[in-house]
Amino acid sequence: MTTEVRVPQLPESVADATLISWRKKPGDSVVRDENLVDLETDKVVLEVPAPVAGILKEIKLTDGTTVTSGQVLAVIEEGAAAIPGASAPAILAASGGATAAAKDSITKEPATPQPGGKLSPAAKRVAEENKVDPKTVLGSGRDGRVSKSDVVNHLSAKEPAVPGAAAKAAAQFVPAPSARGARAEQRVPMTRLRARIAERMVQAQATQALLTSFNEVDLKAVNELRGRYKDQFEKQYGVKLGFMSFFIKACVEALKKFPAVNASVDGNDIVYHEYFDLGVAVSTDRGLIVPVLRDADHLSFADIEKSIGNFAARARAGTITIEELTGGTFTITNGGVFGSLLSTPIVNSPQSAILGMHKIQERPVVVDGQIVVRPMMYIALTYDHRIIDGREAVQFLVTVKQCLEDPARMVLHV
Repeated sequence: MTTEVRVPQLPESVADATLISWRKKPGDSVVRDENLVDLETDKVVLEVPAPVAGILKEIKLTDGTTVTSGQVLAVIEEGAAAIPGASAPAILAASGGATAAAKDSITKEPATPQPGGKLSPAAKRVAEENKVDPKTVLGSGRDGRVSKSDVVNHLSAKEPAVPGAAAKAAAQFVPAPSARGARAEQRVPMTRLRARIAERMVQAQATQALLTSFNEVDLKAVNELRGRYKDQFEKQYGVKLGFMSFFIKACVEALKKFPAVNASVDGNDIVYHEYFDLGVAVSTDRGLIVPVLRDADHLSFADIEKSIGNFAARARAGTITIEELTGGTFTITNGGVFGSLLSTPIVNSPQSAILGMHKIQERPVVVDGQIVVRPMMYIALTYDHRIIDGREAVQFLVTVKQCLEDPARMVLHV
């Protein structure tokens, strides 16, 4: 019996995708739910899992092909052939049989996660790409089997230092060694994500009246607060207390005071959003993406830090969803992680404003008539001057500055 592998249903905002990489070749054994092929959309790389176990009989489309929802990608011949590295349940599923033990396992309570168990094929790939030692991952499956989600959760707790699979999928320019004096060039096509980023950046500058205002923040109080509670915070919540949660909280307070900064333009109307969905820019090997923290005003510091860590890990592992990248009423980007001291970020259209964070640098400042050294950061707000006046933009930055220099304001909402 043969089963067709089809392009999954794409979201309404995504018309098509590009087939970028087959993980298997004709004749290879496949396990049910094992990733067969990667599809790149304007926002994310989608994995297409095997619907059944068996042998990959035929590949219908080659790398680089543009595909749409429901299109046939390959054909799998269902069979009972042994699949190297597959677990006993996977082999049983491939052969269509099941033992009493396998049936019993369905009704048992989930096993306590165990480190160092067997890895599913998808989990193995994500672990290898992110240089994760399988022995350090807690497996939630039967007999300690490690699933892909287990690896992703592990990465969320500890952000990977090594780029993931996205680098392999994107076409990158790598200068080839050449003779002295040679002036070689290489022409490579943009990835869909890079092309989409380019399109949106140009669109924002062409359709909005962009202006940038600046201020600077003394982060001494935030540093002291983090230093005082970081160990207790990490022990209690299982995540480190970073700077981003403070900035998100400060921005929410400022957005509440100046709703135009949280608004957007729709034709001749101004849409005031009475909720706070904040996008946080994340750099990946494929380009910049902006996962969205929904209802940020209802999130605790721990919720924010966990969400950001989870977004960053899954973005680099290529497992973030399109829905998590859609929407947003305001964006924060942090060029400081790359050493940027000052910049003018471009608004993430159709939003109307974006806050740019920068490098924290010790500088001499005057406090109460005395010259002291403080950890200072320049902050920038780029905004659409069509609906946001300069007064509102400046006062927005002042509010962010006040909240960060006196964090108690964010607790008392003053």
